[in-house]
Amino acid sequence: MIDLLKEMNRHVELESVHSASFGRYGKVLNRFPHEEIAERMMEIPIPVTGNEYVPSLDKLEAGGMKKYIESHYFGGMPIQIGYCNGINSSLGGLEFHKGSEINVAITDFILLLGHTNELVKDTYNVANIKAFFVPCGAVIEMYQTTLHLAPCKVNDRGFKCVVILPKGTNTPLADEEKDADPLLFMKNKWLIAHSEHTRFVEQGAHEGIIGENITIAYPTEQQRGKLYV
Repeated sequence: MIDLLKEMNRHVELESVHSASFGRYGKVLNRFPHEEIAERMMEIPIPVTGNEYVPSLDKLEAGGMKKYIESHYFGGMPIQIGYCNGINSSLGGLEFHKGSEINVAITDFILLLGHTNELVKDTYNVANIKAFFVPCGAVIEMYQTTLHLAPCKVNDRGFKCVVILPKGTNTPLADEEKDADPLLFMKNKWLIAHSEHTRFVEQGAHEGIIGENITIAYPTEQQRGKLYV
């Protein structure tokens, strides 16, 4: 699958999260209880249009799951467990947080990543973007220095991703709380938007992406089927 995706996306450097190059951005969490949290996501649909992001969902946090993750992966700090499901295929923007983010891949998807060291005067050049294929079942931790946004789908059905962050992240922030930081967009969310992402721009996000709004191509069901013939 990844070989076909590489062939279709020569405009961006694409590797697996299991490759050594992912070490700059995060790590794979092999002992994370993926099966239990994936089961809880089964009945949560992928939207027909756009993406749906929910920062915190009781269904995902119930039954000791939240406390277990806080204890084993966040040093006892409070967290929130939510999800991002959607049909996105493009970069759109880049964000970062203070504290790691854990993603649980309920489906295959691709992440477009950068590093905060590559920010220059509140701008980011897409020439530095690296793409990583995240297979269904993988659980990854992205470091706080990793620039990222919503996953990109690798089939027509879209993607499902559990998103685990420090509690309060990506929740509303009053204008007076933003102070003089042009990138601070929501609580614990620093964001730079591509000019083509009209929703972010209309909401006042800083336009700081230099270059094309990278779009990920993916195989049709017929092309995918040939992989297994």
